[in-house]
Amino acid sequence: MPALSFAPELLLKAQGRGLGIKAAIFDVDGVLTDGSLYIGEHGEGFKAFSVLDGQGLKLLAQGGIAPIIITGRDSLAVRRRVADLGLQHMRFGVADKLAAANELLQTLALDWADVAVMGDDWPDLPLFAHAAFACAPPNAHAEVRAVAHHITSARGGQGAARECCDLLLMASGRYAALLQGHLTTLDAR
Repeated sequence: MPALSFAPELLLKAQGRGLGIKAAIFDVDGVLTDGSLYIGEHGEGFKAFSVLDGQGLKLLAQGGIAPIIITGRDSLAVRRRVADLGLQHMRFGVADKLAAANELLQTLALDWADVAVMGDDWPDLPLFAHAAFACAPPNAHAEVRAVAHHITSARGGQGAARECCDLLLMASGRYAALLQGHLTTLDAR
């Protein structure tokens, strides 16, 4: 029996409008990181990522929900993290996140009724307007928090994305089986 639980009405909302959530779009700065930008004297960028969030994205994929990264910035650090996690769907340095999302969803043959989104600032708002379910960390901008279906208890870069992943997996009915599989063996993971 999982220790984690969410309110029944939140789980219903997190199931989406169609046949269940099939993809989840995540912003990077402020969601997978705390939003801080560390820039070295030669222009190199450094970012801190939570291992909890990374594991959540991997579990989401194992649970049949495609994790998608769409970020307004492009950096070697983000590209490295996405590659290390084995994520298949991403767009970097995107000015129009909605156009990038529509292109990816068309490629994946998905409709917005099948999609969840997690973001933290105004560039994410068009995605929130279309998604079946929207999450934001508590450190998100006020306008984003106002339209989110769920505000995570964890802050961006500190497990917020993992909370969103856990919620989506629990709403899909896949969380308990994934947990049980990890209690049994990690060999095939």
